[in-house]
Amino acid sequence: MKSRLVFVAGILTLIAQPLSAEVYRQVDSQGNVTYTDEPVEGTEAEEIKVKPVTTVTLPKLEAVQETEQLRQKVQEEGAAYDSVTFLAPGDEEAFHSGSGDVEFQVTSSPSLRDNHKYEVTLDGQPVGQSESGTVMVRNVYRGTHDAGVNIVDSNGVTIKSGETITFTIHRPSVKN
Repeated sequence: MKSRLVFVAGILTLIAQPLSAEVYRQVDSQGNVTYTDEPVEGTEAEEIKVKPVTTVTLPKLEAVQETEQLRQKVQEEGAAYDSVTFLAPGDEEAFHSGSGDVEFQVTSSPSLRDNHKYEVTLDGQPVGQSESGTVMVRNVYRGTHDAGVNIVDSNGVTIKSGETITFTIHRPSVKN
């Protein structure tokens, strides 16, 4: 594995070396355009400015190993939980809320460990975290929404995810 990484890094280094050669654009008497690294005598050659090549810096091997260790830690901590679910609102539930406030109640089996929190997402975006299992979200727009729940550690890394639910919120309108 290490030798493969060194080989790939070497190839990328060779490819990424900036080229110092000049490029010339030439048009012959029939109007044919050619590009070359040397101007041809007897023709008008226009020097073309070539932008520098984009280089890619590979992460250090230690950083890759740290990432793998973090991934293993997350898997171990996530395995400690059997489930994380919504208690309220229910899946496919529709309800009225004049202010648009929605109270999410979540639970896990077993209970949360120290330094872990529940995180609620609404339409894919995090909207709140709680250790108590209750997250209040204010002014949710009318319509149908998807909500997700995760258990996150103290760094905000997702340890365990629960099933997504869908709910519909009805709110009064000035038109109705």
